[in-house]
Amino acid sequence: MKKNTPFYFVLLLFFVISPNIQAQQAQGKIRGKVVDAQTKEELPFTNIRLLKDNVVIAGATTDMDGKYEINPVAPETYDLKADFVGYTTTTIEDIQVSPNQITQQDIELQLSSELLMEVVLSYNAPLIDKNKSSKVTSAASIQRMAVRDITSVASQAAGVTTDANGNTNIRGARGGAQIYFIDGVKVRGTVSLPQAAIAQVEVISGGLPAQYGGGEVPDPSRPENQEISQDQTDYALPSQEDIFSRTSSAVYEYNSQTQTWSNWTPVPSSESVNDGSTAFAGEYYKSIPENDFLGSFYQPLSTFGADVDVASYANVRRMLKSGSMPHPDAVRLEEMINYFQYDYPEPKRGEVFSVTMDQRTCDWNPKHQLLRIGLKTKALPQKDLPPSNLVFLIDVSGSMGSSDKLPLLQSALKIMVKQLDPEDRVAIVVYASASGLVLESTLAANQQKILEAINQLHAGGSTAGGAGIQLAYKEAVRHFIKKGNNRVILATDGDFNVGVSSDAGLVELIEEKRESGVFLSVLGFGTGNYQDAKMEQLADHGNGNYAYIDGLLEARKVLATELGSNLHVVAKDTKFQIEFNPQKVSAYRLIGYENRLLAAEDFDDDTKDAGDIGAGHTVTAIYEIIPRIPEADSIWVEEPRLRYQDKALSEEAYGEELALLKIRYKEPDARKSKLKIYPVRENMSTDPDFAFLSAVLQYGLLMRQSEYAGNSSLESAIALAERHLGPDPHGYRREFVQLCKLAKDLQ
Repeated sequence: MKKNTPFYFVLLLFFVISPNIQAQQAQGKIRGKVVDAQTKEELPFTNIRLLKDNVVIAGATTDMDGKYEINPVAPETYDLKADFVGYTTTTIEDIQVSPNQITQQDIELQLSSELLMEVVLSYNAPLIDKNKSSKVTSAASIQRMAVRDITSVASQAAGVTTDANGNTNIRGARGGAQIYFIDGVKVRGTVSLPQAAIAQVEVISGGLPAQYGGGEVPDPSRPENQEISQDQTDYALPSQEDIFSRTSSAVYEYNSQTQTWSNWTPVPSSESVNDGSTAFAGEYYKSIPENDFLGSFYQPLSTFGADVDVASYANVRRMLKSGSMPHPDAVRLEEMINYFQYDYPEPKRGEVFSVTMDQRTCDWNPKHQLLRIGLKTKALPQKDLPPSNLVFLIDVSGSMGSSDKLPLLQSALKIMVKQLDPEDRVAIVVYASASGLVLESTLAANQQKILEAINQLHAGGSTAGGAGIQLAYKEAVRHFIKKGNNRVILATDGDFNVGVSSDAGLVELIEEKRESGVFLSVLGFGTGNYQDAKMEQLADHGNGNYAYIDGLLEARKVLATELGSNLHVVAKDTKFQIEFNPQKVSAYRLIGYENRLLAAEDFDDDTKDAGDIGAGHTVTAIYEIIPRIPEADSIWVEEPRLRYQDKALSEEAYGEELALLKIRYKEPDARKSKLKIYPVRENMSTDPDFAFLSAVLQYGLLMRQSEYAGNSSLESAIALAERHLGPDPHGYRREFVQLCKLAKDLQ
């Protein structure tokens, strides 16, 4: 090497508090925000692509605030591409992703013109993340120092000394208790590195940060960190177990935003963590933290919107059948349990739905109970269903060419067409590089014309759905049926840009059309670049359903067997609010519905959107509850007593009621909701349906890698399901048992 061409290293020096903590190489993530370069307005639904050697390996879509996140990302150098309809495609080159670190990359998009179609920028990243440094020394400063080696450079930082033998000591620790990272490679003990070869030195003299293997382990000798007694842990939440064990070699992580410790159980090695990053690269799933247990004394209210979507179940099934364990973020527990129909009683005359409330001992934690709340709407005979005005908005871009996408969709549509009544109407709009009306609104009685239009569909071209969605809604409004079912059904793999214009996002358009009575449902197809989070959000804002079609059997289930309940809404904006009785229940946890949670005040606000329930649907919600016993009262988060008032239990608390259930819903054409109130009393169930449901929950908790899985096992789920299959006319429950066995084999 020439003398005038120095070879620089970046070095990080850590003081290790405990020899049990080991630095672990892990994956990183990229996050940022996309805005209009001129107005700084957030751009929702912008397509983000992560490329390596011009190959797309991962992707994301910005949310309503213009934010995106790609996680996990293997440590490497990548290009990041952002595109949005009406804007110039922008590429950021050579983005560096480090293990267990967040790479922040905000993007500004310019309005496009014919002269400027793509912008390529260079990524400029600091050699060391100064936000996590206690002392950073630059190359220029190093060269000015009157020292000759790395230990001498490090000793210039506060709290760092070098003894007579040349050993580096940080904050009085013994020599050799520190870890060096040279260009990201860990070196324990002292190192010999010449001053001229160092570009930067970062000395972290506090606890070892989480991104390099963990945080400072809490000192168990301090009074506030004493072990919790066995009497308490028997009834404590998982988050309150003995996290400060004197013998544990776990890695602890401190979250500076929430000021809490996490990961108090041993962190598995990167080889044993199945996060789906390899098998499902390019697919995007929104990470949703699980609901926690809440103490019923100070937080007695739980409020959420109904959800009858079942896409997650079919998508997870697709992953298992492909030979891989599912991506944890693809598992939504409420969609797991609501995939199956349960034998709830029919609604009484004049009622829209029936309500079932019962309890069962929790199979994965026998000291807890499961509280089931089940609704069943009245099924309407085919002859009583109102006519439908359906507009299929079909993605025919190049990404839809594989056999599990457009060809499967065509077969699914043919199944559905045969289920329609003669007075129903069907239109087909396609979009790729351009959009077009393939089939104008046609009466279903002209079945041959509709089938011919379906057969003519073919994939090709790039993807931009903005004009297509406008055209689809225009066609739906043109043939609007009063008192009928007016719906746009989007069929896609989600890998498309759905921007409407530079001034308004797609969601605003969907919500506007929703108020006019045109709803939006979404059918997902395919693998490899599947955009689950985007499609779920579209269906939620469009008052529609979201289903994933992984084969013809699922197509028949969604578009034939359950067509009436999926299309014909009988209870709109349905909300649940449960008030738990602290005298009976110490704590509770809503299982699933994380992205359907509502503020308590939203329950009475009729302007707040919630879930819609179709004719003949069943909807189930499950709470894991901790019965009130003296040992469990520690779960109540203590609050300071007020000077002028006190929270005392009312006389009603000492009765037989566990909780009070309130349900609000609107009739399909109404703007004002109706309220139903049901006391929840102790009622231990022997219903085999509830037992089967518990098996599905264990399966879902394990697939989600839930910290609340307790003693769940696939063996337990299989045994429980096989004993309680019950009537299974379509074979869905038997198939579930096979999926559990497949997951067990893959584990």
